[in-house]
Amino acid sequence: MHYNPNHMASHQWNAKGLLFENCSCQLLCPAHVSFKHTCDGDRCHGHWCFHIDSGQFNDVSLNNTNIAVVFDAPTTMYEGDWTQVFYVDEATSPAQRHALESIFSGHTGGPWSVLSRFVSEQLETRVVPMTFEDNDRQKTLVIPGIFETAISAVPGADGDGDAIISNLHNVIHGPVHTMARGKSRHTDSTLGFSVENTHALYSYFSWNVTQ
Repeated sequence: MHYNPNHMASHQWNAKGLLFENCSCQLLCPAHVSFKHTCDGDRCHGHWCFHIDSGQFNDVSLNNTNIAVVFDAPTTMYEGDWTQVFYVDEATSPAQRHALESIFSGHTGGPWSVLSRFVSEQLETRVVPMTFEDNDRQKTLVIPGIFETAISAVPGADGDGDAIISNLHNVIHGPVHTMARGKSRHTDSTLGFSVENTHALYSYFSWNVTQ
């Protein structure tokens, strides 16, 4: 499934929901503050997982859809040369899959038009069974035999709420980021990685684009 970047039709789309991430950096990932900062290790391996509660792409509903973006990047992510792949829930319709791929490829404006500039290799989108769960302070997504991730919020200093980051410039996240620790495993031969007790966080995003 490929989206044609030369298709210049106008688009209106919006999406709201949960975004959670986990990568190979220690808490907190330097690149989450700025892509110009150097990540831990030789490469940065990680993912962004999305559950869209409500959304619309032209006349296509995006309500209750899931997509995972798995990536490999240099330790200085600002240098570009990222490789990434999209996993789309098989419960989506062909029209929804096309809409999600169009949005996350950055070809229809919005925050992903910024991140797509850093991607040098976009692997073929994969349509797979997914199980997503939002259990308050813990978020999980499982693609049987391929990918699994679980993150848990970090308790705050007051012993009541969770540790949060706010007032930080970020094009894809919502205004408040809840810090977490995560465990992920991706068995793909090209982008395979396994991490545990590393950087994670989540937020509730809201994107709205008229192009």
